[in-house]
Amino acid sequence: MDSIVVRGGRELNGRIDIAGAKNAALALMPATLLSEEPLTLTNTPRLSDIKTMTALLQSLGAEVTALQDGKVQVLSSHGLTSTRADYEIVRKMRASNLVLGPLLARFHEATVSLPGGCAIGARPMDIHVSALEAMGAEIELRDGYLHAKARGGLKGAVVPLRFASVGATENVLMAATLAKGTTVIENAAREPEIVDLADCLRAMGAQIAGDGTSTITVQGVDRLGAATHRVVTDRIELGTYMLAPVIAGGEVECIGGRIALVEAFAAKLDAAGVDVTETPDGLKVKRRLERPRAVDVTTEPFPGFPTDLQAQMMAMLCIAEGTSVLEEKIFENRFMHAPELVRMGADIDVQGGVATVTGVDRLKGAPVMATDLRASVSLILSGLAAQGETIVNRVYHLDRGYENVEDKLSAVGADIERVQGT
Repeated sequence: MDSIVVRGGRELNGRIDIAGAKNAALALMPATLLSEEPLTLTNTPRLSDIKTMTALLQSLGAEVTALQDGKVQVLSSHGLTSTRADYEIVRKMRASNLVLGPLLARFHEATVSLPGGCAIGARPMDIHVSALEAMGAEIELRDGYLHAKARGGLKGAVVPLRFASVGATENVLMAATLAKGTTVIENAAREPEIVDLADCLRAMGAQIAGDGTSTITVQGVDRLGAATHRVVTDRIELGTYMLAPVIAGGEVECIGGRIALVEAFAAKLDAAGVDVTETPDGLKVKRRLERPRAVDVTTEPFPGFPTDLQAQMMAMLCIAEGTSVLEEKIFENRFMHAPELVRMGADIDVQGGVATVTGVDRLKGAPVMATDLRASVSLILSGLAAQGETIVNRVYHLDRGYENVEDKLSAVGADIERVQGT
């Protein structure tokens, strides 16, 4: 397996281009299943998860063509041959469950394996199932597969979500576009990726209102058509690279960034003594203190602090002045990076869903192991501030969510390289 080697102690200065959002693209791609006409996505990130979703759609008979070195995806589902999403593909990525709603909506049936992905909690499918059942679907779990039918098609309904799940909101939103009548999603997720999906579906002819709020209303239509849509900027990659100069020193401009995408996160940086300035091209970030200040963080659904930036924020707080408390409220088992940071000299105490971090003057390089996608990049960020060499192993997680990390960071002055595994 490949490793990433980071030699710390170098300030970062320059510009980093922020890619299109992985989590947005993984919901946008299954939207092709709702129409016979082509869907073209631009600003698509080039990641292994995108390849997995491509393989899944192709296994159903969809055509997926990558253009401009993968930054443009042209998808067509005019000749679908299957409504079965097999375990061998779905197990690689939890977002694979997003084919369930579109397949039920257009073909009135679907057989979808229970999903896999990072080991950061249960992420139960029952929210998806109960929501689609409220729209008239009959769903049975057998042999690890969800066997779903919608006799006569899905029907509009009031769908209250017990938790503001992004995936469940996306599944129901897509399903509702072709349902008969009006669907109201209550306690809907409000993330920018939901708004981006709604924008794309509207371009295809869907009638959607309220996205970005906790109540989304969808009036079903008979069919959806062709569209071209640009994938929104990845707010998690944006936040990750905003932290790089805070940890290593220097000043970095994140091209394509907007405060509106990371408002709660940017507020915490400001409290920590970091200047975040909007520019015509993005966001410029520089710490205004010798060391950042400690801040307390609680992860929450959007517009709160994102769970997907918790590990990266912990990396910064390891060198902050004072003691910080991090509370993880979205996923259990998401502090697996903490023991690896401790190997680098961090002072972290984890009790259940709460981590107490007391900043140290300097971290020390060490061999560490990535346990999931966001943990892997948090270890790289820590290596930027560490004395000596940090070797991050098992970085296949990293390639699921970040394209060319070593190239982007080395371009602004980091001493970082990828070492090919044997």
